[in-house]
Amino acid sequence: MEEQIEIDDSLYSRQRYVLGDSAMLRMAKSNVFLSGLGGLGVEIAKNIVLAGVKSLTLHDVKSATRMDLSANFFLTEDSVTKSINRATACCSRVAELNPYVTVRASTETLDEATDLVFLKEFECVVLTEVSLNLQVKINAFCRSQNPPIKFISSDVFGVFSCVFCDFGDEFEVVDPNGEEPIESYVGKITKGNPGVVEVQGDSRHGLENGNVVTFREIFGMDALNGTRHSVIVLSPTKFSIGDISSEAYKPYTHGGIVQQVKVPIKKAFQPLKEQLKDPTLMEVDFAKLGAPLNIHVALQALHHFIQLHKRFPAVRDEQDCKVMTSIAKDVAASLKHPIEINEKLVRDLSFTASGLLAPVATAIGGIVAQEALKAVTGKFTPLSQWLLLDSRELLVGQDKLESSQFQPRGDRYDALRICLGSDIVEKLANQKLFMVGCGAIGCEMLKNYAMLGIGRGPDGKIIITDNDIIEKSNLNRQFLFRSHHIQQSKSIIAAASTRDINPDLKIEPQEYKVGPLTASTVYTDEFFRSKSIMVNALDNVEARRYMDSRCVSNQRPLLESGTMGTKGHVQVIVPHLTESYSSQQDPPEREVPYCTLKSFPASIEHTIQWARDKFETLFAQKPIMYNKFWEQNGQPSKVAKMDKTMPPENVVKVVKFLTTRPKDWAECVSLARIKFEKYYNHKAKSLLHAFPLNHKLENGSPFWQTPKRPPTPLNFDLKNDLHFGFILSTAKLYSSICGLRVSEEDYKFDKIASILSTVKVPEFRPSSKPIITDESVKAPPVMEVSKDDVEQSFSTLLAFTKETTVAQDYLKLQALEFEKDDDTNGHIDFITAASNLRAEMYSIETADRYKTKRIAGKIVPAIATTTAAVAGLVTIELIKVVMELPLESYRNAFMTLALPALVFSEPAPPEKTVISGSFTCTIWDKWEVRGNPTFKLGDFMQKVKEMYKMDVSMIVQGVKMVYIPAMPAHRKRVSKLMTELVKMQAGVSYVDLTVTFVNPNAGEDDIAGPIIRYYL
Repeated sequence: MEEQIEIDDSLYSRQRYVLGDSAMLRMAKSNVFLSGLGGLGVEIAKNIVLAGVKSLTLHDVKSATRMDLSANFFLTEDSVTKSINRATACCSRVAELNPYVTVRASTETLDEATDLVFLKEFECVVLTEVSLNLQVKINAFCRSQNPPIKFISSDVFGVFSCVFCDFGDEFEVVDPNGEEPIESYVGKITKGNPGVVEVQGDSRHGLENGNVVTFREIFGMDALNGTRHSVIVLSPTKFSIGDISSEAYKPYTHGGIVQQVKVPIKKAFQPLKEQLKDPTLMEVDFAKLGAPLNIHVALQALHHFIQLHKRFPAVRDEQDCKVMTSIAKDVAASLKHPIEINEKLVRDLSFTASGLLAPVATAIGGIVAQEALKAVTGKFTPLSQWLLLDSRELLVGQDKLESSQFQPRGDRYDALRICLGSDIVEKLANQKLFMVGCGAIGCEMLKNYAMLGIGRGPDGKIIITDNDIIEKSNLNRQFLFRSHHIQQSKSIIAAASTRDINPDLKIEPQEYKVGPLTASTVYTDEFFRSKSIMVNALDNVEARRYMDSRCVSNQRPLLESGTMGTKGHVQVIVPHLTESYSSQQDPPEREVPYCTLKSFPASIEHTIQWARDKFETLFAQKPIMYNKFWEQNGQPSKVAKMDKTMPPENVVKVVKFLTTRPKDWAECVSLARIKFEKYYNHKAKSLLHAFPLNHKLENGSPFWQTPKRPPTPLNFDLKNDLHFGFILSTAKLYSSICGLRVSEEDYKFDKIASILSTVKVPEFRPSSKPIITDESVKAPPVMEVSKDDVEQSFSTLLAFTKETTVAQDYLKLQALEFEKDDDTNGHIDFITAASNLRAEMYSIETADRYKTKRIAGKIVPAIATTTAAVAGLVTIELIKVVMELPLESYRNAFMTLALPALVFSEPAPPEKTVISGSFTCTIWDKWEVRGNPTFKLGDFMQKVKEMYKMDVSMIVQGVKMVYIPAMPAHRKRVSKLMTELVKMQAGVSYVDLTVTFVNPNAGEDDIAGPIIRYYL
């Protein structure tokens, strides 16, 4: 009998949203073999184990050396001193990353004489630090098996790297990109051969040629419903679907949804032996066209050199370089399509091959691990078939340096020194780095900083801050944390774990939030200016923009990066060289119209948002309002005697809840039952009363047509699991806010059924409230209560206080704060039940708890592989910033590991604003004006004109308008003191002012100048 595997959602929740349960389950049954536990191998191992395969076998025959400490973060000085085998030394450290994965160490010889039959137990084999001949042999063995064992080989030499994949002749990809299937509302279908579909309104269908689609809810041409068709795109809003000209297809009338169907595809691979001669290469950097093929040739030459000499080329050795170049020419000539080699590239490889740049290993390790997960799951499109990268920008200018700069010195930084030289190693050591955020990317960054020795020098230091604590769901990606760290500070544990990797580091953890509240106390301008480099490890746009603005105003470089699922980005921001993070902004997300959420949901996302809003209203906002009311107004007896003509705010709502609030579990259940009737029966009846099923619009078309869906009133059935789930979850939350003691016995079906048998449910009465149908209308303002309602509330309250002695705790509710990751609090249970009932009422496909949690909790899908790849790439850019390289040396990056796609581009320079003639400025320019305590606004404006030859047209400080001449009152401000008009922070002698200038070209818009820093 096949073993049943349960997915631990508390650990894997973010990754499940990337891979899906089918892939997760396939992965949990897979065994992977990994050879070579150097810097690259340990990175691959970390990511594969975090993902959750069944087992990982770590193979290595080498003992730990001090140079290994440059990139292997699980080796220690003790491993080196005792010459422990690298696989043995790393095994327990890798295993503790995930209790669900079996990790074994193997130290058996693996060479060209080895019988490879032992590999049959694995679904995927990953090789690093293996000779090219042995790679070819193992690849051939893997291909000979049925089914083929998926084969991956990868290496990092200095600043060069390669990845090769071979998954056999017919590898099935069950989901090429991992994206949700595209859905669009149908606006029109033209009968014919081919038939043409046009989507509704100005929306775009987003389909590509060859996509397969299906239809549902089509009226008129209902023969299309449930059928599949291949698409040919005609325009962003139209596509054809083949022959629909027969009598079976009646004329289209209205409605319908077209949905993309995910169809598995087959991928064919060639063996390594063939690919060495005629490689299939992935181009990633259009500034380096042709580089991948040259790297391919150079790496083969390196393998041949090692095979001939049983060693790497010596560091910066000219003779070895000549030998390498000669071999490379022979390799290039033997290709199916011979090329002229790039001798400078071969030289760079020869000089640095025995070194290893840790962030390159980090980036490649993330990519390789993702390919291994593809191999065992069929999820996402595999690499076809080579990825070859270099970071040769880091080697610019090295020919002018002495060879001694690069020679090993017997310490843990030798692999880095071979690549970059001692001067850069020391420069990295003396960086004053500030990083905001210690989550997934933050952990990966810190690991890289430990490997590079950043902040260990006499003038160096790393400061990190994060005000969050560690949760179990973090452990799947944030590898510096373990289960015994849960509920502890992220920054403190991250700092301690980083020092465990490299005890040389000087790192200070803080727990403050970076933002306006700490700008004048902790993270002041002086703080920013005292740092040499800033790093974002953040998960929201608002915080990124804030950090960006502070770095721009203080002229500090910023490294920005982020991930979402298999997507990731890297942006390097350098004062006066590049644009800033805020220079480009994504378009705002389109808001769901109020009427859609309120009355006309069309998708499960709408019903989930409605349920999430209900949670907030019922269990957070109302309790807060209730508590505030009694705190401000005193006892009910006192309120009952107040002047009715001047009632306190929210008296009607508060009195209603005071007199009806549940006093025991039975009343919680009763209230939940009444809510059910209101939301899922009466609401539907109200809509159908106002808009019957045959209701027509003014143009004669049906009111109820896509995307509007007519509701069906739900009749309560306690035996329906969804109905019971709503009652139970709602009653639980009411008991929570009311502070009632409830036992497990109360949750039982029979107990709830007994209570419900006595509940009197109000009958439906049509409402006179208008129903908004216009999608452009925002939420209406809260209606003022009538005089009669106020009178009734006071009468009710007076009677209530006469009959009841109100205890103080009765005037207090426990407002709930939504928490998606606590499965015991019932929050997601309520939202799931409430959403799915609404979905049933509107004939919308329901969503399971897992999907509901993602949407309601706005969970960002995440996986360790993308995080590692992004962190590695952004750390390479950090080194370039430290080296102060020119603009053309930097690379922004965008990746989608699912496809896979990786694109490098040179950062854009800052946009120049023409002030007048040849006088320009950018966001990085900062003008200064120095005044004194008697300086008036007019003096400031005159000073600006004298210094910059421009007339001021407007002055703003933050969101405060200091001077707008169009406003009559502002003209009088010209004679006022600057100290009266601008707000100075305590202890700060300046303010930053946004100033615009009169355009010398009459009739044209005013000119936005740079920030002017005004010193008092």
